Amino acid sequence: MIELYYWPTPNGWKISILFEELGLEYRVVPINILKGDQFEPDFLKIAPNNRMPAVVDPDGADGKPLSIFESGAILLYYAEKHGKFIPADERGRVEVLQWLFFQMGNVGPMLGQTHHFRNYAPEKLPYAIERYTNEASRLYRVVDQRLADREFVAGEYSIADMAIFPWMRIWKNQGQDIADYPNLGAWLERVKARPAVQRGLDVLKDDRRTKTEFTEEERSVMFGEKQFARR
Repeated sequence: MIELYYWPTPNGWKISILFEELGLEYRVVPINILKGDQFEPDFLKIAPNNRMPAVVDPDGADGKPLSIFESGAILLYYAEKHGKFIPADERGRVEVLQWLFFQMGNVGPMLGQTHHFRNYAPEKLPYAIERYTNEASRLYRVVDQRLADREFVAGEYSIADMAIFPWMRIWKNQGQDIADYPNLGAWLERVKARPAVQRGLDVLKDDRRTKTEFTEEERSVMFGEKQFARR
């Protein structure tokens, strides 16, 4: 059975949604990022960048277990392995890949910084808050404009939607007003209405951290000495 090393965050949701959409059997291995599970030696063998999600697929192409880290790589691997949620034709495949990498290179990193400086930084830095909130707004406009004449980001529903949706569904954390992006707002509702998406979002939902206050130990794990310690 597939092992999914996971915590209920936007990057984790990408993979739980994909697995539910594909109807795969998988076992969740919780990686509590507030307690520092991501720094355990056994996990680092699978995910050397100490980030979840990661997976171990017992059925690699050579018949041996295959470990994969980075959510974009996991999305692409399983979409291609099962021939779903990524087109077989070159033009359609490139369309999906562009928007997948748009999420990996822009949406995730920039909205993550927006989250940090708006909600988690120990001091409010107006320059950082304004810079990243403005960049978040720009990215929302890009997606909103893209969805002006289509139901999903890259044509048919795909891993591109699964990658972007978890980040933009929490628009309030990023200082956005969804009413400013009507096409994107309608898309969020379309994606959210899918039963597999609901099941993916429910994985470990009771463990999700919604408050922004941290204990001293948690802050060290997430943002301080323990995060940056040599291993």
